[in-house]
Amino acid sequence: MGPTEAVLITPVAVRGRGGRAGICTSCYQLPEATCSKCQQRRPCAYAATSQPVCPSCSPRATAACARCGHDRPPQARWPEGPVCDPCYRAALHQRGPCARCGQQRRLVAPPGPGADTCADCAGIPVFSACTGCGAEDKLYEKERCAPCSLHRRARELLADPAGAVPPALASVLEAITATRQPRVALNWLRQGAGAALLADIAAGRLPLTHEALDACPRRKAAGYLRHVLTASGALPPRDEHLARTEQWLQELLAGTEPPEDRRLVQAYATWQVMRRLRASAQQNRARTPTANARNNIRAAASLLAWLRSRHVTFGECRQGDVDQWLRTGPSASLARDFLIWACSRGHAQRLNVPAPERATGVSISQDQRWTHAARLLHDDTLDPTDRAAGCLLVLYGQPLSRIAVMTTSQVTRRDGETFIRLGRHDVPVPGPLASTITQLLNDGRSHRGVGSPQQTPWLFPGHLPGRPITPATLGGRLRALGIYAQASRRAALLDLAAQLPAAVLADLLGLHENTAAKWMHQAGGDWSRYAAELARHPHQP
Repeated sequence: MGPTEAVLITPVAVRGRGGRAGICTSCYQLPEATCSKCQQRRPCAYAATSQPVCPSCSPRATAACARCGHDRPPQARWPEGPVCDPCYRAALHQRGPCARCGQQRRLVAPPGPGADTCADCAGIPVFSACTGCGAEDKLYEKERCAPCSLHRRARELLADPAGAVPPALASVLEAITATRQPRVALNWLRQGAGAALLADIAAGRLPLTHEALDACPRRKAAGYLRHVLTASGALPPRDEHLARTEQWLQELLAGTEPPEDRRLVQAYATWQVMRRLRASAQQNRARTPTANARNNIRAAASLLAWLRSRHVTFGECRQGDVDQWLRTGPSASLARDFLIWACSRGHAQRLNVPAPERATGVSISQDQRWTHAARLLHDDTLDPTDRAAGCLLVLYGQPLSRIAVMTTSQVTRRDGETFIRLGRHDVPVPGPLASTITQLLNDGRSHRGVGSPQQTPWLFPGHLPGRPITPATLGGRLRALGIYAQASRRAALLDLAAQLPAAVLADLLGLHENTAAKWMHQAGGDWSRYAAELARHPHQP
């Protein structure tokens, strides 16, 4: 060793034997094996034994946290003692004006939750400072904070072989790095199957087309990535519900035998069901309703298969066969639309299938309804999404399918009041609900998916980038609060229909006139009262 050569003294992981040099902890790599705990192939300790364990599954020593007192694995050991990970992250985020210099800094002295002095003023070396932006925060790769690590990792993922991000993916990079939860985005980039597909697109191994994503075997990952790309403008938008239904139809037809039945189902699906679906999709709805269409097509295929099992062709089907089919189960009546279409096209003789009766359902009492409303209006501990959606259900009788796709343009403010448009006219909202809706407009939901655009037209944005929350998710959130959508909406509409004429109810809540009239009759209302009131007090324009 020369006199000018430096020697780095570090802990040794493997001691040198037989003349071989040792390996330090920085250079040593665990051998790979299948972890006995998580069953993933990773670098593991005890790899040569029957019980290899990866670092993530290895048990960690615990100690009483100096801050919260819980017995947990320590994330750091500070002068005050061992500190667990939740307290460590909370301490790193403990910021405020320093008692000495007045700057907004992380407060570290005196040790503990009562710290009021920054590291510089306390004469303590600044640690956990990001090498990228200088922020004092929890560090991740290469001594960078979570936002800086995310920006670096996302740029590496999207860079082409020349090291530049393709222009088509520049907006995707911006959306990923602007996420509100950098740690979640880092995990998605590291482990997400959609991130691997995104890397293939950036490298040119996968075309940036809907067809290429349709062909991917991991459909969920490809579907999520599709939303990221369409929300950022990298891919043209596509009606995914309609596209998935078309793919589902091809799979159903491939399994339908014999060819005569397949051709009949295909004709019905193409010229009756899918034609209606495409017309519905052209109305620019947030979601094209496809569940009923799939059920009708499935019922048609099931009816033909049932007839074949009885050695009866569809042309030989008689009313007695239909009556026996209807007794096979509640879903059998879904073949009514197919039978009406087939008879009108001459594929079978005239058959009669009665329309299923509509269940009236149950409703909660008005006392229960107002109890729910009072809690939603005044309980500030509830999530703003749950409060606003619950009020629209309980107070205005809106279905979850319409609440989920409400847009920010439906909310307006005039003369210090907040209005919301549910039908043809603006409806005023009470003060607590107005405050909750304003909070949603200003802050948005606390959690959105990785790659979601910063600006969204939806009042209730969902997890998928660029998409609203689903009615099923919204219903689950409200059920967790003890609010059931069907019973609560029925109680609201019965109360409103008893107080308002059907025409007014339809205009304010966006109901069809016939639907509003049915609610009025169920509530015991009558048009004659409205006509008499108009006769006594003529309206002056």
